[in-house]
Parts: sequence; structure tokens; C-alpha cells
Amino acid sequence: MSLSSDPVYNRGIMLGYLIGTAAATTVASAAAYQTMAPRGQWFGRTFTGLTRPSRQLALTYDDGPNDPHTLCLLEVLARHNVRATFFLIGRYVQQRPDIARELAKAGHVIGNHTFNHALLTFKTSDCLRTELTRCERTLTDAVGEHSNLFRPPFGGRRPATLRIARHMGLEPIMWNVTGYDWNAPSMDHIERKVTSKVRGGNVILLHDGGHRAFGADRSYTVAATDRLIPRYKAEGYEFVTIPEMMKTVVSGQLSVIRGNAD
Repeated sequence: MSLSSDPVYNRGIMLGYLIGTAAATTVASAAAYQTMAPRGQWFGRTFTGLTRPSRQLALTYDDGPNDPHTLCLLEVLARHNVRATFFLIGRYVQQRPDIARELAKAGHVIGNHTFNHALLTFKTSDCLRTELTRCERTLTDAVGEHSNLFRPPFGGRRPATLRIARHMGLEPIMWNVTGYDWNAPSMDHIERKVTSKVRGGNVILLHDGGHRAFGADRSYTVAATDRLIPRYKAEGYEFVTIPEMMKTVVSGQLSVIRGNAD
């Protein structure tokens, strides 16, 4: 009996094929999502915040330094006695090293956001190393010693991205709350996006610059920051830098180890 003469058998073959195709498509779609998902861990561990309830919040800013908005943000943070973490684009630091130095002087943490804000998902390993190395050298030339933190532009990464970054001594940092401030229509829009997701232990993504061109208008972000800090301080939250928040994780792990040893 030929296969074509048995419609039930053929339907089974076709169903199996469709199920297999659908499964493969689902896996491929999930993998593609993981390359950009802020909290995705398929391709390697990244720090996205604290997993248990916490009264800590970490403000992080991407795509600076930027004139005048990074400087305006510095004034806001100083007024509220808050230190944040800034992931800087190398070519902008090269253009305005004085702003990067002001960030460091004020006690803010400075991290690597590549030299050209490249989408690393589609870059070769050599290109990735070049992007990270050029940014590291530029940061060192501008501010001297700085953190080993690295945030991939757009959050884009693949296994090689994280492997190479760690081989270079860099620690990948993502986020779990975003203000969607790169095209926000108002300060209120940014504030609503952030407050709708904050639960404690959050790494909040905002922007003091724009990757397309130096001088991007981030006045809404500055104003939203000025509103968010007193709001959450009044609720008992503490604003910390990423290294400070990561120390909380280490301290918690040590406490568990000591508790198990007792």
C-alpha cells in the first residue's frame, strides 16, 4: 500500500510535520526575543535587579554624555543627594570628556555602552571586542579608573556577546523597569511608565542622551527624575548605584551560606 493511498496516514504525517515546524518556529521566535529581552537569561547571566522584595532602587542612564541634559541631570541628582549609574557611549565621551569627568567627580558610576552604540547581536566577535575596547580606553583617558560594568546597546546580545565581555572583565547589566523616555511625549508619560512597574529592587532604565546624534533633547527625563526621586524617598525607598545593589546580592548569598552552616 502506497503512502498516498492512505489519507489517515498522510494526515498523520502532515500533522507531525506541522507540529514540528510550529515547534521550531516557536523556539526560533523565543530565541530572537531573548536576544533583546531585558530580563532574558537564555544566552547567559546578566544583572537585572534584585529578585526578592527590596527597598532599593537603582537609576541608570544610557547614551550620554550629552549637553546640556547630562549636566542638568547632575544638578537634579545632587539636589536630592542621589548617585546613579551612567552607561556612556565612547564617541560622545571622546567629544565631551569634560562631562564624563563631572559625572565621576560627583561620585556617579560610569559604565561601558560601546564606542558607537552598535547592535551587538549582529556584530562579529572582532567587531564586538573593538567596540568594547575602544570605549574602555576612551573612558580611561577621560576619567581614569571606572567600573567594569557594561550594558549592550538596545539590550541586544547573543552568547558570544556575554562571553567576550566577561573575558574582558566586564559585567553585563540590564534592567527590569524602563521609562520609555527616548520618544516620550511628556514628563508625565515617563513617570507613569516607571511607577507602573516599580516594586522594589528595580534597575530603572532612562536616557540622558540619544544614540543617533549628540545633543538629543532629554529635558523630560531630567524633569521626571526630579519627580521620581522625592516620590520614592517619601515611600521609604533608597536610591543606590548598581555596584551597591549588587553588593546586596552578595551579602544575601553569604547570609544564606552562614545560616546553612549553623
